Amino acid sequence: MEKKMRFGIKSKIIIGYLIVIVCLFIAFIVLNSQISSLQKERNFIIDHDIEVHDLTNRIEKHLLDMETGQRGYIITGEASYLEPYNSAASSWEKDYNALYQLLNNNPNQQEKLEKIKGSIQDWIEAAGEPTIALKKENNTKELQQFFEKDPGRQYMDDIRSQFTSFRNVEKKSTETRATELDEKNQKIKIGLYGLLLFVTLISLAIAIVLSNSIVNTIKEVTQTIKRITASKGELKGRIKVRSNDEIKDLGIATNALLENIEERNWLQTNIAHAVTMYQGIASVDKLAEKFLFTVSEMTGASFGAFYVREENDKGDLFVKQAAFADRKGDAGRESFLIGEGLIGQAALEKRTLVINDVPDTYQLIASGLGDVKPKSIFIVPVLFEDEVIAVIELASLHELTVLEQELISQVIETFGLTINGVIRRMEIARLLKESQAMTEELQAQSEELQTQSEELQMQSEELRMINEQLEERTKDAEEKSFELEAAKEDLEEKAHQLELNSQYKSEFLANMSHELRTPLNSILILSEMLEENAAKTLSEDEEEYARIIHSSGKDLLALINDILDLSKVESGKLDVLLAEMNMSELPDQIERNFSHVAEQKKVQLKINKAQDVPNIIHTDEKRFQQIVKNLLSNAFKFTESGSVTVSIQRVADHRLTTAMRTVDTDCWLEIAVADTGIGIPKEKHQLIFEAFQQADGATVRKYGGTGLGLSICSEFAKLLGGWISLSSEVGKGSTFTLYLPSLSNGLVDYEKVNFAYEEVAVSIEEAEPEAEITEIDHPVRPVEPSLPDDENVFQDKRVLIVDDDQRNIFALKTALAKQGMTIMTAHNGIECLEMMKNSEPFDLILMDIMMPQMDGYEAMQKIRGELKLVDLPIIALTAKAMKNDREKCLEAGASDYISKPLDLNQLFSVMRVWLVN
Repeated sequence: MEKKMRFGIKSKIIIGYLIVIVCLFIAFIVLNSQISSLQKERNFIIDHDIEVHDLTNRIEKHLLDMETGQRGYIITGEASYLEPYNSAASSWEKDYNALYQLLNNNPNQQEKLEKIKGSIQDWIEAAGEPTIALKKENNTKELQQFFEKDPGRQYMDDIRSQFTSFRNVEKKSTETRATELDEKNQKIKIGLYGLLLFVTLISLAIAIVLSNSIVNTIKEVTQTIKRITASKGELKGRIKVRSNDEIKDLGIATNALLENIEERNWLQTNIAHAVTMYQGIASVDKLAEKFLFTVSEMTGASFGAFYVREENDKGDLFVKQAAFADRKGDAGRESFLIGEGLIGQAALEKRTLVINDVPDTYQLIASGLGDVKPKSIFIVPVLFEDEVIAVIELASLHELTVLEQELISQVIETFGLTINGVIRRMEIARLLKESQAMTEELQAQSEELQTQSEELQMQSEELRMINEQLEERTKDAEEKSFELEAAKEDLEEKAHQLELNSQYKSEFLANMSHELRTPLNSILILSEMLEENAAKTLSEDEEEYARIIHSSGKDLLALINDILDLSKVESGKLDVLLAEMNMSELPDQIERNFSHVAEQKKVQLKINKAQDVPNIIHTDEKRFQQIVKNLLSNAFKFTESGSVTVSIQRVADHRLTTAMRTVDTDCWLEIAVADTGIGIPKEKHQLIFEAFQQADGATVRKYGGTGLGLSICSEFAKLLGGWISLSSEVGKGSTFTLYLPSLSNGLVDYEKVNFAYEEVAVSIEEAEPEAEITEIDHPVRPVEPSLPDDENVFQDKRVLIVDDDQRNIFALKTALAKQGMTIMTAHNGIECLEMMKNSEPFDLILMDIMMPQMDGYEAMQKIRGELKLVDLPIIALTAKAMKNDREKCLEAGASDYISKPLDLNQLFSVMRVWLVN
């Protein structure tokens, strides 16, 4: 029987689409033919009818031109009127012939044209040519007679009437053709709709046929699957498909899946049955018999033997424990060694053997009627922990299927664990019996040992108590050690954090100082130049404004210095420079600095210096002067009337406390600053010596200030080995007393000195730095600098200013230009090097340190190193006035160092030194 041709779903769909496409193609050809015919008829109507009307109008126009030319010539006698006549006379016949040819399919219209032609020729012969000839002969009389009768008019009326009739017929013909064209168009439209309906019906029919062929087959498959599902696990049913397409493939694949599932169900069911059947068996022989019986029943095996491994002197020996269909115990050998025979080789290689070509000498399978030769032998080893503990051999009258072989293999996978468990249980039972006998023997011995045990228990109790005491002590020691370690780590962490905080604070203050000093530098320089008013262009008020700006700038500079000093003291980085100080000059210095303040405040300044005060002491003069100035500034600020008294005396020996005597010093000085001001409450005495603290809010609002002055004074006094005491009464005034040693033998470790503050009435009052003086309504006018005549030194000198701040550049450039110097500027180190390479040599460089791209340090190093200008004076100008800045500048190659904001006198002095040298 020939194989049924395969007709797939894809082929069905493609054929259906092809049929629809063919129908559409045929419909397109028919429709295109009809549309082309319709287009031709439309073009004929348009071209033919328009041409007919056009030629008719042209003939009529020629006739009108002839009549007009004839009449014009007769009336005027001008020969020019004959030109349109002659032209029309020669042209109308051409148009007539063309029109006649165009109407060759319409004889009726051609007859009418012939009549029109005869009428035109009659008019020409009767009215046109004769009248022109008479006019040419100048026969007026005959012309007049001719026009009295005027036969030509009748000809013209006839011609017009004939043309009107001709046009009406032609118009009707056009309307008839248009009507026929509309009817044909309507028929094409109806045919198009019909064709569309036909194609639609064909498409629907094809779609229904194709869908039914697909859907019906799928329904059959679905119904079969539903029946199998409803059978509650019965998988015997199969799908039958009549079509030869993909649905059939689906049915075949589904049937194969059902068969596979059925086989898996059979396999799992039998495996579960085999696993459950040997539960609760306690001996190996019974387990072997049960296993052989169950497996033979499942696979149809007719003969079998079960061997279990036993260890002996010769090695691993496998002994028969059970047999199936045994005939008087001759079912296989009783035992074998590993590697002996096929069964021994299977145990050695740990692999399953299947033999279908059984030799004739193989043992026969006995039945009631005789002996039968087996057709298949199946030998499988049983493994436990990758070791062979048993071997099973089965013989069957039929060849074992792959599914039956897989069943035996999967059952064997877990059967080794079962065999091992049974063997272990048998061994445990044997050991239990032996242990019971031994227990009875040991019971007698235990009674003898019980007495000894009681004695040992008492000794162990004593040892336990001692051990508990030792453990408690050990725990206490471990806890204390852990606490100490934690405290140590905490202290180290805090010390590291304090170090970081100090570093961050120093960097912040350095950057703040730079950012504030940079604009302050230009403010001070320019305000000082305005204050001098060298050009005499400012009024007195403007000069006063400049003085106020300059003074305020100095106040801001003093505040910056106070903040930096306080930071340096707190971080322990403030350097104390001990040197000799002339005390005999101190009263004059105080008088010179504060007499004008006393005059402005209308407060009396008194200075008392005792005779026993030594002329020379050893201390840091700068810090000492700062303490005294701050104390006096506070005294004047908070005193509205009365006096401020400065008392300088040596502390008598009988007044020295025990702590003061421990200091290695030549003498102790006592500098007291007393005022008759507002006074300080006693509870505020300690508070005002803290940074940024004042007595109360009203004081801040009335007198201003930052609260740094006394804090700095107190810290400076400690650095110099002394302290400040305070006695004050509200409304009567305050007295600040500075106790200071002469440190000819070096600094004092202040932390180790326990000063007897109870011997002096320590009460502390708010005080402010010298800069606070400028907050008075009438600020002190600073002494104007009297610059020497430097024209011979500065004249025509080339100076390069390197700074990234335009304000500083402008201020310096203006000040130096007035001295007759030639100024060049650069905004960073890179521009500086370029200018030095490409310009004439400079006499001096003013180098800022903090600049973008290349700072002053690097620029000076390149000038000294790469450019080899080791003798060129370079003065470093920086607003980052921190510790070791001077040393860093000099190491980088600077000749000298000035911190911002600049003092013009100091700048000119330093420049003069280096320019002269």
